[in-house]
Amino acid sequence: MRSLLVLPLIALAACNSAATSNGQDGGMDSASSGGPLTRGAEVALEDAPFTVAAMGNYEEPWAADFMPGTSLLFITGKKGRVWFRDVETGRVGSIESGLPRVDYGGQGGLGDIAFGPDWDDGQTSGGSLYLSYAEAGEGDTRGAAVGRGTLICEEADSCRLDDFQVLWRQDKTTGRGHYSHRILFSPDGEYMFVTSGDRQKLEPAQDVSNNLGTVLRLTLDGQPAPGNPWADQGGVAAQFWSIGHRNLLGLDFAPDGRLWEIEMGPAHGDELNVIEPGKNYGWPERSYGDHYDGREITDHSPDDGFEKPEVYWDPATSPASLVIYSGDLFGAWTGDALVPGLSGQELNHIDIEGDRAVSITHYPMGARLREVVEGPDGAIYVLEDDRRGSDGSLLKLTPKG
Repeated sequence: MRSLLVLPLIALAACNSAATSNGQDGGMDSASSGGPLTRGAEVALEDAPFTVAAMGNYEEPWAADFMPGTSLLFITGKKGRVWFRDVETGRVGSIESGLPRVDYGGQGGLGDIAFGPDWDDGQTSGGSLYLSYAEAGEGDTRGAAVGRGTLICEEADSCRLDDFQVLWRQDKTTGRGHYSHRILFSPDGEYMFVTSGDRQKLEPAQDVSNNLGTVLRLTLDGQPAPGNPWADQGGVAAQFWSIGHRNLLGLDFAPDGRLWEIEMGPAHGDELNVIEPGKNYGWPERSYGDHYDGREITDHSPDDGFEKPEVYWDPATSPASLVIYSGDLFGAWTGDALVPGLSGQELNHIDIEGDRAVSITHYPMGARLREVVEGPDGAIYVLEDDRRGSDGSLLKLTPKG
């Protein structure tokens, strides 16, 4: 098993909790190396290798994606809005019609946004747009859904979404948390990966009769992809790529083809994982964190049969998204992970070598960070979560000098 990196952070309590430390001091043995590789370093914002420029405010922003080959950044808001901004010219607009009806509340609402593989660079209308969102069910139930429509942009300040259809649904249950519902396309554009959280129900993440607590590999039409690890079991298990997850809020491919995932854990158990097909990542049987009410969870051990994280955070950072940087504007960061923290109020830079995380630097940003996106020019765009009494800002990070 790969080495485990334990990251001490100056962070607030994990999301929606006043949890206290579980007593782990960053020195516990990892499953393979007998201890952490290193400790994280905090760098003050004035000493960071980037400058920060604000580019507008948005109400409860959740996710963002660039229209391929353009400077148009589309941003989702939890209440069901989608805005766009040309980050070069400042032109702004929104999608005015055709969006799905969302079940807003708690962690639910409009979620991820992803331009489909059918877009050509520089195309500005007529391609597929995928959205994830919380959808109401019968009684007091709800679950995530992923759908697709055709984005039509014929005016400077407005677009519409035609023929939106639901492609995949999460098993519905009570509660309003841990939808996850991140969307990612495979590098060849043939498949769609979707994250499905445990919906705060714990045990379903180990039960292959439901699709909670999983990474899914689907066709672009939302069907189980051929060759999935649990395909011979049929039913929803045919969708699975990996199981045993909690609240999976970031997913991205590294330049070498490895799939990385960021996951909100219990109290002080946030994780960065390499996702491999057919593997079980242990939730809720194993975690380096503990339950928010103080109940202990058994730590990973070499013989527990579960995959171990490459990084876990203690105290928590509450990771909200993930980008594996592929540009060259920040040349030293190419191939590394960028993770925004909600409770940590920081941007985490994790140095990756192959399938290992070797070091971390975290930059305090003074606000809860929700989303990080790489721009077409290599600049890094960060969305703040709503500040108290004001909307979250869109920030542009460029190298100093």
